[in-house]
Amino acid sequence: MNPLDAETLRAILTEPKNSIIKQYEKLFLMDDVSFQIEEEALQYVVGKAIEYKLGARGLRSLCEAILTDAMFELPSSDEKDFTVSKEYAEAKLTKTTLKKLRAAS
Repeated sequence: MNPLDAETLRAILTEPKNSIIKQYEKLFLMDDVSFQIEEEALQYVVGKAIEYKLGARGLRSLCEAILTDAMFELPSSDEKDFTVSKEYAEAKLTKTTLKKLRAAS
């Protein structure tokens, strides 16, 4: 089996009706939080999935590592708009987190 390329991984993240990013949009909306992710952050996630050979399943794990704190913190705050930048994603994906994800794959 050949590994998925960046374009395919990006499509998996955003294009299907029930894509990972669309699922997070709905989850945040349930708590009245508007969710967006910048293009650079998407490319960063895809890049890490390729770098650590995580594949399509690893995309969900990467997104969870980046977004879990916000999912628990934002509903009880006054913040109702949440945009994930590349810097935010980098801060959430520490080397330790990436090593754990790599070991689990």
